[in-house]
Amino acid sequence: MSQVTGLPATVRRPPPDQSPPLAGRRSSDHEAVVRRNRWLRRLPLMPALIYIVIVTQAPFLVTLWYSFHSWNLLIPGSNHWAGFSQYQAAFSDPAFRTAVINTLELTSSAVIISMVLGTAFAVLVNRKFFGQGVVRTLLITPFLVMPVATALLFKTTIYDPVFGLLDYVLKPFGVHQVNWIGTYPMPSIVAVLVWEWTPFMMLIVLAGLQGESIDALEAAKVDGASALKTFSYITLPHLRRYIELGLLLGSIYIVQTFGEIYTITQGGPGTATTNLPYYLYQQAFNAFNIGIAAAAGVIVVIGTQILATLALRLLSSLFNASEVMS
Repeated sequence: MSQVTGLPATVRRPPPDQSPPLAGRRSSDHEAVVRRNRWLRRLPLMPALIYIVIVTQAPFLVTLWYSFHSWNLLIPGSNHWAGFSQYQAAFSDPAFRTAVINTLELTSSAVIISMVLGTAFAVLVNRKFFGQGVVRTLLITPFLVMPVATALLFKTTIYDPVFGLLDYVLKPFGVHQVNWIGTYPMPSIVAVLVWEWTPFMMLIVLAGLQGESIDALEAAKVDGASALKTFSYITLPHLRRYIELGLLLGSIYIVQTFGEIYTITQGGPGTATTNLPYYLYQQAFNAFNIGIAAAAGVIVVIGTQILATLALRLLSSLFNASEVMS
């Protein structure tokens, strides 16, 4: 064979090149550069991320640790490992079950009423009229007031049975010196929350209205559709994503209501307005039962986390939809 080819028998062909193809090397180098650039962009955010992890996750881990202990500050030496007994005690406590029911009632009522009023106000202020900017500012103002200040305003100025504004307005209709907080505790708290959170819902819906297609509205007007049908078949389906977003975010925020209940009713009369955050306060700072308070706190965090996950998924779908539309 060597004579046929004309090559000496001792000559050997060089081994094939074992290095990866040039295109493959370029692709891997590009991926490495992209990963490095991503970390360089994230590097300035690392201190803030570390701070958030420390101030949020560290207390949660401590709370989780205490939730497995039976510890009452009024009983010396009562701190010992109890396993899941504190969770069992929390679920078997009638006050805890009442707080869960009150939380669901309070949150659902405030969120739904706030969304209905917020949608109505958003439709009104979305139209051009004289003083539109002033009206928008006045409608947004309740959302900017501190919750405790709002609660004090309603308790001392509106709900007062003798000098309250509500009694003064309803006096011509035969309503006089009604103890609104004592007689209607839950509606009183719901009214305060609706006054606070209606501007938040209005802003979300208003953002959706400003992104509505003008061509579709003009086409419906040319076809002779009434304002009610235009809103029902064009505007409302367009606002569905924004309404869902407002309902989810509103639920996450309103479920944490504490200042209004502490200031106005302090959970009463009895347990009529005791929600989960106020129940935790009672267990930790009134009964000094750290174990049950921690266990109930972990339960509340898990429930809130479920709502937050739904909200984040909805936000992701909204962003993806906006990218596709663009």
